[in-house]
Amino acid sequence: MNKQASQEREASSANGFIYVIAGPVTALVAIFLVLSRPSPVLGLVFGIGMLIAAWCLAGLYMLQPNQAALLTLFGSYRGTDRGDGLRWANPFYVKKKISVRARNFNSEKLKVNDKRGNPIEIAAAIVWKIDDTAQATFDVDNYEAYVLTQAESAVRHLAMSYAYDNLDEEEAGGVHEHTLRSSTDEVAAALREELGARFAQAGIVVVDAKLTHLAYAPEIAGTMLRRQQAEAVIAARKKIVQGAVGMVELALTGLAERGLISLDDERKAAMVSNLLVVLCSDHDATPVVNTGTLYN
Repeated sequence: MNKQASQEREASSANGFIYVIAGPVTALVAIFLVLSRPSPVLGLVFGIGMLIAAWCLAGLYMLQPNQAALLTLFGSYRGTDRGDGLRWANPFYVKKKISVRARNFNSEKLKVNDKRGNPIEIAAAIVWKIDDTAQATFDVDNYEAYVLTQAESAVRHLAMSYAYDNLDEEEAGGVHEHTLRSSTDEVAAALREELGARFAQAGIVVVDAKLTHLAYAPEIAGTMLRRQQAEAVIAARKKIVQGAVGMVELALTGLAERGLISLDDERKAAMVSNLLVVLCSDHDATPVVNTGTLYN
């Protein structure tokens, strides 16, 4: 049978300024009564007054903004006080202060295989804060160590769930594949969702999480860089060829519409070949003057 998770509840506490005034006033009244008319009865009143004053002063504690105090009595959780300033609670309560401010840390650079099995390096910056102080204190042994461990596990799982980059020119089935490099928003949302699920057991919420480092591992970085460069050259060539074909088509259509020259199929083929060589070449074209015909 699983134990029910702890749940934060409001503690029974009060404004400390009332008690910081009530304590000394009670002590002064008791002293005045004893000094003005000494008697055994007033001695008892004096003792009671001093106990009340000590009770008032012993329960005082101070909280900074975005700081909370967990109150326990003989190991039993009595609630959490989130009010800032001078506070007062039962002097027998043990008051454990805990920060509920946002915190952040940069994870270590982790070496892990991506979805395609390529070794990559990855790291993330995570911003988190405590939402439920009872869960953070009582349901995990050390919530800070818990956050570090679970964050590393989440980043590793994220890297294995996505490919570093889409290396295929044509995406399978025309469906866009999210990758670590190109889909930063989707990857960050997935990381926040997984961290939130892992941190929920400790009463911790994720404020923000983003990748801060992403690269191929050194042993394949050079090879992948050459592959990316080759793909860029191929993509550029494809664009150049598409543009050249359109320009040749436009030239032939213009000549035909204006009736400037009549070309048979063989001359058209020669013209298309020459234009494509000129338009697709990496170097400046060298003109050649043809003094004959295609048939001589």
